[in-house]
Amino acid sequence: MLNISPNRVFIAEDSENLYVFKLLRTPPAGKIVARWMLGIIVIFLAAMFLPWQQNIRGYGSLSALTPADRPQKVYTVVPGQISEWYVAEGNMVKKGDPLVKITEVKDYFFDPKLLSRLNEQFNAQTRGIDALGNKVSALNTQGRVLDEGMRLSIAQAENKVSQLAFKIKIDSADLEAVRVAQKNASMQYEREKELFAKGLTPRIELENKTLKAQEAAAKLNAAENKLSTTRNEYINTMLDISAKRAEYMDKIAKSQSELSSTEAYITENQGKALKMQTEIANLEARQDFYVIRAPQDGIVIKSMKAGIGEVIKEGEVLLTVMPSDPRLAVELYVQANDLPLLQVGTPVRLQFDGWPALVFSGWDGASLGTFGGKIAVIDNVNTYENKYRILVVEDTARETDVPWPKKLRVGSGVYGWAMLNEVSVWFELWRQLNAFPPLMENLGLDKEGNKKYGDSLKDSKEKEAKKE
Repeated sequence: MLNISPNRVFIAEDSENLYVFKLLRTPPAGKIVARWMLGIIVIFLAAMFLPWQQNIRGYGSLSALTPADRPQKVYTVVPGQISEWYVAEGNMVKKGDPLVKITEVKDYFFDPKLLSRLNEQFNAQTRGIDALGNKVSALNTQGRVLDEGMRLSIAQAENKVSQLAFKIKIDSADLEAVRVAQKNASMQYEREKELFAKGLTPRIELENKTLKAQEAAAKLNAAENKLSTTRNEYINTMLDISAKRAEYMDKIAKSQSELSSTEAYITENQGKALKMQTEIANLEARQDFYVIRAPQDGIVIKSMKAGIGEVIKEGEVLLTVMPSDPRLAVELYVQANDLPLLQVGTPVRLQFDGWPALVFSGWDGASLGTFGGKIAVIDNVNTYENKYRILVVEDTARETDVPWPKKLRVGSGVYGWAMLNEVSVWFELWRQLNAFPPLMENLGLDKEGNKKYGDSLKDSKEKEAKKE
């Protein structure tokens, strides 16, 4: 037994049937389990080297890309009472189609002829302004006439002053001539008187000289009176110029005062007319708001008010209209930790509620029933449970993708995941266990540092330099 003897031990042929050998034999089930475990380990190790698509998951709902394509609430601009419904929920409407008609509830607007009466008042006010305008024209004409009359009257008086000044010179010269003649007549009278006293001349000559001396004295008095009269007339004419100027200035001042008052009254009436015109325009616009119309083409999906006769306040929601052909977009919410990894243009796979799908997020090619998209908008602030919203639109550039279903409805749930870099399964497991971020290429950059989607890194730096 210890193999120290050259003699071999004989074992019976039926030794396998011995109990001891049966106990030492390996069970068949153990061999099968060992083979399965070895196969599983080999498959697991092989699977570790399979490619894995890194992704960022998010859940959200179907919406529209632009606010104009989202459900529109129709509000009332003026308060009123519902008098007629033109549509029902589910009806298709065109832009401008009547939806609801309301009637007034304010007593100021109860008069059915209110607009025509306001127009008549406005027309009367306009005619009054026109009449005042004619008065202004007449006052302006009157002012010009008064100014012209003043200038003519003063010019006439100044001309008369000039004539009187010239006449004073003439009368002064005449006075000097008369004085010389009177002086000569007096001298001749004195000589004649001496001669008569000596008896050298007859009395008749003395009487003639006396008469001439008296006539010369009378002429002198007349000349002095004439000169005095002319000077007084000259002074009166000068005073008359000042009086006429003061008189005309008083008339012109009164005319200008009345003109200013009339213009001020016109301005006041124009203000009233403008206020009345604004009130007419507001009333016309208010009457247009009595019939509430569809803001755009769409479908009436929900009515907030019911029945006829219900009183509504201004700014209340009457119903909601869904645009008929919106450009759909998916609202997904992602964690703040994943947000830096996303860029505009990053591809996204989507699974819509109601459309069956078999999803393998790490193997995009093996997934069935998913639809393609790309990121169009990334919010700058968190909006829901410290998550950030991204808007995903249909990626029409990829011809291999199936178009989004036509029967999608706004508000339905959507599950999506943004596709990042492709790595091995073992690397992804190791990264997840260590809580490492994805590779640098997942930030939307290639190995050269340029963006795969949207603007390149160089373009971004140039934009930042321009902003600075």
